[in-house]
Amino acid sequence: MSYLRYVKVIGTVHVLPESVEEVRRSILQESPDAVAIELDYGRLMALLGREELTLAQALKLGRVGILGYILQEIEKFLGKDFGALPGEEMIEAYELATSLGIPIYLIDQPVQITLQKLLSGPRIEILRGLAEVVLLPFSGREVDIRDYRLLEHEFRIKYPYFYKVLVEERNIYMARNLMMIVDSILTKKKKAKVIAVVGLGHKRGIERILNRYTPRALKSMSL
Repeated sequence: MSYLRYVKVIGTVHVLPESVEEVRRSILQESPDAVAIELDYGRLMALLGREELTLAQALKLGRVGILGYILQEIEKFLGKDFGALPGEEMIEAYELATSLGIPIYLIDQPVQITLQKLLSGPRIEILRGLAEVVLLPFSGREVDIRDYRLLEHEFRIKYPYFYKVLVEERNIYMARNLMMIVDSILTKKKKAKVIAVVGLGHKRGIERILNRYTPRALKSMSL
């Protein structure tokens, strides 16, 4: 069956105020049976506590911590230009669902696993990425997040391994979790309605998997 009939996937841009508004509007209009968000437990707690990884903490954690710090600083840099803090739409989804008594599911892969996979990637991609991150504030390049598809295509061409780890593998992981959520709801009632709040780069991939594959077929897809 197509699981997409039961799941509405909201693709957000993590640093745009419009994404926060879209999440709130969709949850209030749809009154879903469940809300799923692109977070793991650790990232949720950090967002709710407004915690940030400091450079000193990152250095103590080694390469994984440093990479996490760099990704955090990129989102903060972009957020300053676009008027929203990274993850605000995820916080909105969590807090609104909680206030309405809607079950909440954390569907993303643990961030430590993702970071470890990135660090095991081709050295050329790691070095190129670090160089771009360091130079980004001084590049003078105007970043238009709204032209997201162009940025995604550029990232996929320049960083094929990173794209596989950050996007494609996590699409499979999150789609699997969404299928299990739907199956769980359908054991109790005839219909199911789930809202999934994920980054825009994951929307099409997750929808494609939900529409084409069953959980049995997904078992053959490697992460």
